Amino acid sequence: MSKQIEITQKTPLLDKDGNLTAPGYCKRNLFEYNKENISASLWRLKEWDFYQVADGEHMIQLNFFNISYASCITANFVNLKTGEKYADMTIELLTKGKNPMSVNGDQPYYFNYRKSGREVIFDVKDYSRRLYFKGKCKGQEFIIDVTAQRNPDHESITIATPFDKKGHFFYTNKLNCMPTKGSVTVNGKEIHFDDNNTFMVLDWGRGVWPHDNHWYWGNGSTYVNGKLFGFEITWGFGDESNATETALFYDGKCHKIGEVNVETDPEINDGWMNPWHFTSEDGRFDLTMVPYYDNYSYTKIIEGKLGMKTHQVHGLWSGKVVLDDGEVLEIKDMYAFCEKVHNLW
Repeated sequence: MSKQIEITQKTPLLDKDGNLTAPGYCKRNLFEYNKENISASLWRLKEWDFYQVADGEHMIQLNFFNISYASCITANFVNLKTGEKYADMTIELLTKGKNPMSVNGDQPYYFNYRKSGREVIFDVKDYSRRLYFKGKCKGQEFIIDVTAQRNPDHESITIATPFDKKGHFFYTNKLNCMPTKGSVTVNGKEIHFDDNNTFMVLDWGRGVWPHDNHWYWGNGSTYVNGKLFGFEITWGFGDESNATETALFYDGKCHKIGEVNVETDPEINDGWMNPWHFTSEDGRFDLTMVPYYDNYSYTKIIEGKLGMKTHQVHGLWSGKVVLDDGEVLEIKDMYAFCEKVHNLW
């Protein structure tokens, strides 16, 4: 069984040599992001706020990231039933330190960024998160305006993961179970999201890591027995000997589970649209995803040296999960996703 070290008090993220002081996880973000202690080149530092909103039919993604030598806004809309896609982005080069970002994904903050006629707003309050984007796609307005509700007493999962190389780390906060309403305007149409079946997830991350890496990331939220339920599963990224980025969320509480894996690598025989069977080492996560859409993307900048290949597969999940107290939740046709990414960046 894997080790799961929980951080229960405020802890500096990095020591004076730029290494993690306490690799592990916490149910609220208790790490203090002291980036001034980073020992690796700041040109290798990556910081991002990535939001995804979906109802099982439509999905929007809004991302602002700093990669030290550039800052970028990306906005995406995908119809998960038809494969219709729209996207807009703007990039600003040589921005190291120019665009400050939040030091904790759990806490309120306000961020407004304008560049090349685009605007993005992250307006994070104690009980709500509003995302706004205004840009252009194919000559028409592309506007995202959605607001999620989140009880600040609800738990999340934050993890600090080291790599074999000194001064390298992955620090991320995942927030699930945020019912969301609002709209996206794209291709001359306005599409509305209903907070009864639409949820927002925040993937908030900071880190310095090796150039060539892979990861799996799966996430979903819904209502089970009238209560908010969600899960977070990530593996394959860094040294997970002190904690895995795996958890269940139910009625505002985080239930830590062990290492999760998929029974068959979907890359074998191009099996992305075959069922994915997930199990955890402790038997508390046993779900099968039946895919219906592969949101494939391949950003190739320099062949074999710089780029990103992503299969983000969306489907319906069924099976069972077990909470800390032994209660079993039966899951039936829950919309969620899992992705496999090869990153050269």
